[in-house]
Amino acid sequence: MSLPLLTRSLAQWQALSGLHTAEEIAHQPRLWRELIASLAARQSEIDGFLQHWLHAADSLLIFTGAGSSAFIGEAVADEVNHPWPCEVRAIATTSLLTHPKLYLKRERPTLLVSFARSGNSPESLAAVQLLREQVSGCGFLNITCNEQGALYREGQGQADTLNLLMPAGSCDRGFAMTSSFSAMLLSALAVFCAEPWPLREQRLLALAEQGEQVLQATAERLARLALSERQRVVFLGDGPMAAIAKESALKLLELTAGRVVAFADTSLGFRHGPKSLLNAETLVLLYTSGDAHARRYQQDLLDELRRDGVAGEVLALGPDQAGFAAPDFCLPSLAGGDAWQALLGLLLAQQYALHRSVAVGGTPDNPFPGGTVNRVVQGVTIYPFKNS
Repeated sequence: MSLPLLTRSLAQWQALSGLHTAEEIAHQPRLWRELIASLAARQSEIDGFLQHWLHAADSLLIFTGAGSSAFIGEAVADEVNHPWPCEVRAIATTSLLTHPKLYLKRERPTLLVSFARSGNSPESLAAVQLLREQVSGCGFLNITCNEQGALYREGQGQADTLNLLMPAGSCDRGFAMTSSFSAMLLSALAVFCAEPWPLREQRLLALAEQGEQVLQATAERLARLALSERQRVVFLGDGPMAAIAKESALKLLELTAGRVVAFADTSLGFRHGPKSLLNAETLVLLYTSGDAHARRYQQDLLDELRRDGVAGEVLALGPDQAGFAAPDFCLPSLAGGDAWQALLGLLLAQQYALHRSVAVGGTPDNPFPGGTVNRVVQGVTIYPFKNS
C-alpha cells in the first residue's frame, strides 16, 4: 500500500484535479538530487563560461524572468552580487522590455541570465533579442526546464550562450510553478556560488535530505491550517526571503484563482501602510531569518502583531535560534544564508496553497478553466525599441 501524497491518496488528488501539482510539490527533493548530478557533470563548462563575467568589474549580470521566474532573480541576485567584482541586478523582463534605456548601455558588457519554465514566454524571447540589438558585448545563460522551448532551442550552438536544462519532471504539468521554481533557484545558487564545487554539492545534498523531512513533518498540519477560513493571507520576509514571500503570495493567489487575497512585504515595510489590511480574517506568515541581526527586527514585529490582536493568526516559519521565541513551524537550519534556507520555507507555502485551493473549491492543476490566466502568458504584443 502506497503512502499518502501530502495527506491524500493519488485517487483523491486525481478526483480533486490536483494530482499534478501535489506530485510536483512532493518530488522536489528528488529533483534537487538529480540537479546536483547534472551540474557536477558540467562544472568545468559552467565555470569556464562564467569566469570572465564574474571577475570583470565592468560587467553587468541581469537576472530576469516574469512572474515567479522574476522572483527567482530577486531571491538570489544579492547573494550572487556579494562575493564577485561584477554587478548583479534582478530586473524582470516586464520592466526590461518597457524601459530598456534605464538598464542597458551599449558599451557595457552584459550577461542576461534568463529563468524560464517553458522557454516560450514572449517576454523571455524578446529580452534576448533586445540585448542582441542594444548591447555590443552580451552573453546569455538560459536556466530553463524545457528543452523543446524556443529559448533553449535558439540558444543551442550559440557561442555566446550557455543552456542549463533542469532535470526531467521540473517542467511542471500543473498550472503553477512549483518544482520548476525551486530547481531553477537552486541551479542559480549552485553555479554562481564562490565555494569549491564539493562544498556546493554537499549543501545541495543536505537541502534535499532536509526537504524530505520538512514535507513529511509538516503535511498534516498545513492541511489543517488550510481549513481555517482565512480570506486574507500576508507573507512577510526579509533579504532573499522577501522574494520568497512574493512567490508564496502568488502561489496562493494562483491556486485559489483569487478567492483568497494574498499579499507580501518585508517585516519593516509592513508597518508603513500595508498593516492596514489586517483584520480577524487575516493569517500572517512570517519567514524568519537565520541571521540574528535580521531576526531582531522580525521578532519585534511578531510581538507587536500578537500584542495588537487584530490579525486572526500570526505564525513564524523558520529555523530555531537561541535568544528568540521558537517559530510555530520549526525548520532545519541550513548553512549558506537565507537564500538557501528559503527553499525549505517555500515547501510550506506551496503545500498550504495547494490545500487552500481545494478548501475553497478550486482545481489546483487548472485554476482557470476559462482561460482568463494561462500557464504560458498570452496576449503580449512585443514592440520594437528605437533608442533615440
